[in-house]
Amino acid sequence: MKKSLFLVMMVSLLGFLAACGDDEPDLVVTSFTDELQEPIEYFEELHDVNVDLQIIPTENYVNTLRPALESGSGAPDVFTGEIVYLKDWVNQDYWEDLSQDPYNVDEWSDDYMEYVWDLGRDEEGSMRALSWQTTPGGIYYRRSIAEEVLGTDDPDEIGEMFDTVEGLLEVGEMMKEHDYRLFPDEGSIAPYTNGANPQPWVNENDELIMTDERMTYFDYAKTLRDEQYTALAPAWSPAWFASFTGPISYNVGWDELDEDEEQTDETEVFAVSLPTWGLHSVLEVEAQETAGDWAVTNGPTPYFEGGTWIGMYKDSENHELAFEFIQMLVNDEEFLTEWVSETGDVLSYYPVMDEIGEDYSNDFLGGQNHYDFFMERAEEIDASHVTAYDQTIEELFGTQVGAYVEGDATQEEALAEFYSRVTNAYPDLVIPDELEEEVADELEEFEESGDLEEEPVE
Repeated sequence: MKKSLFLVMMVSLLGFLAACGDDEPDLVVTSFTDELQEPIEYFEELHDVNVDLQIIPTENYVNTLRPALESGSGAPDVFTGEIVYLKDWVNQDYWEDLSQDPYNVDEWSDDYMEYVWDLGRDEEGSMRALSWQTTPGGIYYRRSIAEEVLGTDDPDEIGEMFDTVEGLLEVGEMMKEHDYRLFPDEGSIAPYTNGANPQPWVNENDELIMTDERMTYFDYAKTLRDEQYTALAPAWSPAWFASFTGPISYNVGWDELDEDEEQTDETEVFAVSLPTWGLHSVLEVEAQETAGDWAVTNGPTPYFEGGTWIGMYKDSENHELAFEFIQMLVNDEEFLTEWVSETGDVLSYYPVMDEIGEDYSNDFLGGQNHYDFFMERAEEIDASHVTAYDQTIEELFGTQVGAYVEGDATQEEALAEFYSRVTNAYPDLVIPDELEEEVADELEEFEESGDLEEEPVE
């Protein structure tokens, strides 16, 4: 999950490095987010114990916690992992094997979303980490703008228009004709190019895989920019957040918004791509002024983003209490029902989702039942292509697509730079000869024709 409080995180980090307080905790839990604070308070009251929650900022989490897990010095009893490094950590013997006695968590498997459950297994099939969440993505859009431009605000009807990337672009043209923008930025279309033909970034031979579908990100992002279907408000920038509540200045980029400054070139954004947690952690926090004017629907392909897994440190001396906490967090119906009602989280645990999702209405989404929607989307997810390399490689790829869209590089130059940076980041990975030869040949043709030198740079 993305949300966190900086002050709490820093204080907790200090607590991780040095004992704070005189009372020895019965259980130590380490995470990169404060989302476990309320569950811990519930657990403390339930079992009359003292739990120390240590929060390490996301950007420092791996480098701070890994040495403790490897050495055993200062290791927590329970710790969380994000999808970014989950595939690595489940195979590093950090987490206890929960498939074995006395835990036997495989007996629970039928009650959980299959892709979420399987991601917590190591290469031998043993369960190392569990998650209470499922995090499929969708496109959140403004109902009032949809009604004005498209003649309907119904999620099913809008979803039919969004069923292909070409359909999205057609809606983008309609939005532009009415002085709206389809998305805040070009990155909003990335999940639907990556998901068109799910393949791992790295195969079993440690080779980088580049598919035709991934290559479409260059073209689709360029179209969004050239046709002015976006507001040029980068994800997580002040303008991006501001776009959820009304008109924003066009092409503000990462600059802070000055409310006192007169805005002369304004636009309003129609939609944004976000996973489940984007509703309660982003929109419901940042878009109170437009509450009730939102709905969520599908994009061209299913995708998921983020998620928190939790497990027990293999050498913990508090196995029984640690497992009690994990069991409460992922398998206690009473607790999880209360958790959902308070947070809006979408669970991977069917018994609670089936009961709550049966007749649910979300006021922020104009009465829509987003639980039903996201549970259907989650069933479409194929996580077999997830690798330990994904975040870094996708960031490198996105950077080079951005360079192409900005006019700082041709597509061939951007692709060659991408391969170079992947090799630098992971020297053991192999760039297949045909990929390097293809880029080299195209670069040579451009150089010989002179087109490469004449391509304008914006």
